[in-house]
Amino acid sequence: MTKTKSPLSLAAVRIAIAALLALSGWIGLAPSAQAQGLFAPVVTVNDSVVTRYEVEQRMALLRIFRTPGDLEKVAREQLIEDRLKVAEARANGIEVTEQGIIDGMTEFAARANLEREEFISAIAGAGVAEQSFRDFIISALSWRELVRARFLSRVRVTEADIDKALGAITGGSTVRVLLSEIILPAPPEQAAEAQALAEEISQITSVAAFSAEAARVSATQSRGNGGRLEWMALTNLPEPLRPVILGLAVGEVTQPIPLEGAIALFQLRGIQETGVTTPEFSAIDYAAYYLPGGRTEANMAQVAQIRATVDTCNDLYGLAKGQPEETLQRLASTPADLPRDVALELARLDRGEISANLTRPSADGGEALMVLMLCGRTAAGAEDASREEVTNQLRNQRLDAYARGYLAQLVSDARITPQ
Repeated sequence: MTKTKSPLSLAAVRIAIAALLALSGWIGLAPSAQAQGLFAPVVTVNDSVVTRYEVEQRMALLRIFRTPGDLEKVAREQLIEDRLKVAEARANGIEVTEQGIIDGMTEFAARANLEREEFISAIAGAGVAEQSFRDFIISALSWRELVRARFLSRVRVTEADIDKALGAITGGSTVRVLLSEIILPAPPEQAAEAQALAEEISQITSVAAFSAEAARVSATQSRGNGGRLEWMALTNLPEPLRPVILGLAVGEVTQPIPLEGAIALFQLRGIQETGVTTPEFSAIDYAAYYLPGGRTEANMAQVAQIRATVDTCNDLYGLAKGQPEETLQRLASTPADLPRDVALELARLDRGEISANLTRPSADGGEALMVLMLCGRTAAGAEDASREEVTNQLRNQRLDAYARGYLAQLVSDARITPQ
């Protein structure tokens, strides 16, 4: 069966070339002048000559992807940069192999959904020679390898960087709130007493009075700070709690909120529009590590040690090694499906942070301290965006920033003489 070769439109060529340029700023070289009568020099870059033929070839490429402005000026500037890129790569021992060139040409042609030979034939119709395309690829690959060799070790992409990039995929709220909290223990035998106290606290309108109560009766670690929490994105809070918080005036306290074996109250201390969008989340990834005995002095000492030695959820597996399987749970849940007390604890955490405010009944009839660690949040709409893909994008962006500075220095140091 004979394969039908469809012609490549100028738009398709433009899109393919523009995609590469946008990705890494790669610009290619046209053939060197061999016959001075045919290829008159237009500029000398150090010891290398850029010819009129090369400028015309580059202008043909610029027309394909509809570059605005003075095409001759742009072509000259790009070709000067190309000379410097290739010369610098060779000075650092970087030479592109023949197979690398073929692979690069093939990959670039595939951006327009064409085979390499189809692509060469198509751009020939627009006046671009095969050798110009080949040198285009040589320049691109040489510069890419040089930039990676010089700068890749300097590029650091943190988990926070990835989270921020994933969060930017979708919009969310620009509101953040400043809260204080009181969590009252409410086991069955003390439920009525705790409810009565909670009702009394809910009438407080003074920040100082609420903090004093938090220091006196709250069961969370924040009691040492009068129940005061740091600024928190509204979207971190469980969805049913958001309108409750937004309905408060500064100084007002929520009605008692029932939790598992406890009652929560929150006071609004401040609210602001940040201008920075924080996303809605479709999934919360967290770990729960259980210490038998509840909030004992020994367990709280162990929590302090965990905070000092554990950085990620994966590190918890080392702690749980050799212990019963139920000692460590790694869970992923939609925000709506989280237990309310767990949702409230996770709301105040960043990735890798730990909470030890909750307990759960243990198999022996006692209770276990629930050590929660936030492993990550997935922004709504970002479920299909892999962390690896985002990491690569961020790394390429930072490499590109290094590359632009590097190229600017090469241009500044070069001897460039118009003819």
